[in-house]
Amino acid sequence: MTSGTVVAVSSNAEYSFTKPNRAGITLLAGLGVEGDVHAGVTVRHRSRMAQDPTVPNLRQVHLIHRELLAELGESGFDVPPGALGENITTEGVDLLGLPVGAVLRIGAEAEVEVTGLRNPCAQIDDYRPGLLKQVVGRAEDGTIVRRAGIMGVVRTGGAIRPGDAIVVELPEGPHRALDRV
Repeated sequence: MTSGTVVAVSSNAEYSFTKPNRAGITLLAGLGVEGDVHAGVTVRHRSRMAQDPTVPNLRQVHLIHRELLAELGESGFDVPPGALGENITTEGVDLLGLPVGAVLRIGAEAEVEVTGLRNPCAQIDDYRPGLLKQVVGRAEDGTIVRRAGIMGVVRTGGAIRPGDAIVVELPEGPHRALDRV
């Protein structure tokens, strides 16, 4: 098992690219972040709702690792926690290396099951021109590499605050690499 820490928590009741930091958020089982515009049993991202509003919401919680934000800062992009729309900014957990089905136990009660990678969109360049190229690229074999965090669903609800511990529980069976959701 690996472990890490919550650096920041963010939510927004309105559709907006960024999410303001909060003193704490509450996760609701099967829904997402209480009061967040993306919480729901079915898809809540506008582009996905336009395609098919009945699809299960596999993007209830968005997590980004602080290490990415630090790397972006070294490349000249000031990107504070919540700026890319994430709900939870982490430290010390290799989010992008987790398999599908990994469970993040956060704080005293909350559990988030990892469903896949965030698929970065052009809005990232609207926030900071040139930033999209920093969070999405291509591997040597030509496959797309997405680095803008991971998505998950809430298995067990609970309160989360900065400083809370994160414990990673890996699923049984072979490692299933994350893909976009």
